[in-house]
Order: sequence, then structure tokens, then C-alpha cells
Amino acid sequence: MREFQYEQFYDEIGRVNGWDFSKVKCRSEDVKWDFYGEVRKRSRVEDILLDIGTGGGENVLKIASCLLLVVGIDLSSGMLEKAQTNLRSSNVRNVRLFQMSSKSIQFPDGFFDIISCCHAPFDSIEVAKVLKKKGVFLTQQVSEADKTNLKKAFGRGQSFHKKDGELKEKYAQELKKAGFSAVRTFEYDAIEYYQRPEDLVFLLTHTPIIPNFGQDKRDFKILHQFIENNRTEKGIQTNSKRFMIIAEK
Repeated sequence: MREFQYEQFYDEIGRVNGWDFSKVKCRSEDVKWDFYGEVRKRSRVEDILLDIGTGGGENVLKIASCLLLVVGIDLSSGMLEKAQTNLRSSNVRNVRLFQMSSKSIQFPDGFFDIISCCHAPFDSIEVAKVLKKKGVFLTQQVSEADKTNLKKAFGRGQSFHKKDGELKEKYAQELKKAGFSAVRTFEYDAIEYYQRPEDLVFLLTHTPIIPNFGQDKRDFKILHQFIENNRTEKGIQTNSKRFMIIAEK
């Protein structure tokens, strides 16, 4: 997918469900951290947090009580519509949401104490610009080796044929060049078990793991064969590979 196609994809999905996967029945083994749990550990009640690519806002709404102010930005108007709906239905009063690109963050220099970014692109220079000195930036991203057996079955997919670890190294080097003094990386490769075929269909139609999934009727035949080949007592097996970077300015 070209960049404009991704933007359209995220916008449409944002209006549908805001990336709410709460109804998907999936079990994971060997997950080493909860990303927003890690953000929460490093948050103080006097801190201002920026969440890049906030999506439907579900995650920041859960940790907002630990902070003075939470600012969520997302490029997608569809995502922001869902986030605003979620905010209005909550009792949270210290969250503000803005449609904004991570390539041009429109806040004063050194405005934020902590910045988070989960599964969204970011610009290291922009992050460094709006983060206070001694502030912390945390990001979790999808590794190239995520959903390996699924992408092999389809012969295409997100970061298919790319070297595993390439994106992690790229981001780490960019953060160092942007002036971060301490950059630490972590990763895990968890096993996932999707309980029902419809859970996998939801995943593939609401994420870009397999670009344009379902537009070709053969996709469903491939998926059926994948399910048969990877069905276990615990569910339909694949993997979830993630990396996290924690950088101190």
C-alpha cells in the first residue's frame, strides 16, 4: 500500500470501530510487557503526556488519572471521531484530542514530560523538540517477523520479505541522532491463539497485515487452508512480534 492508501484505510476503520478489538477472542503466551502499563509506571501526577497515534483513545483514557494532562493526536479524522465519542462517554476530564500529523507536532518546544507512541509512525526530531529535557519517550511497534506463518500463506503482507529488526534499529539510530542520551530496545515474540475463524477475519479486515484482504476471492480459500494447517487445541496459532524502545532525553 502507498502512504495515501494507508491513510484512507485507517480513516475508514476509525469510523467503523476505532480499532476496538475487545470482542476478538485471542489468547497470547510469552508477552513480556503491557505497553501502556509501562507508560503508566513512568507517569507522575504532575506530568503532561503526549500520545502519538492515539486511535480511539481507549488506552490513554485508562491511564489518564495518573497524569495532570493527556494530549492525544492522530492524523485520521475517523479515529478522532471515535476517540471523541469514547471521551464523551467516559468520566475523564483531563484528556484533549487533536487531529495532527506526527511529522509536524504543533506544540511549544519542551511542552511534554512524557511521550508515548503505540503502533504508529513518529518523527524522532519532532519528538525530541516537544519533549522536556530529562523527559521519556516510549514506543511499541510491530516487528517485521510478526504473523510470519500468516504472511507466508498469503505470499504477501506488511513488511513481508523485510529483514527482521530493521525498523527497530532504524528508529533507535534516529532517536540517538535526535539527541536522546539513553536509548534502550526490547522485544518479544509471543504465540497467539485465535479462538474462532471470525476472529481472524476481523483481524485481517481491520488491520493492514495482509493488504487488501478479501478483495480477491482466493483470499478466503487461502485463509481456510491456513486455519486447517494451524489449528491447535488452544486455537488457531500465529505469532505476535513486538519491539519497544524507551529513550531518555
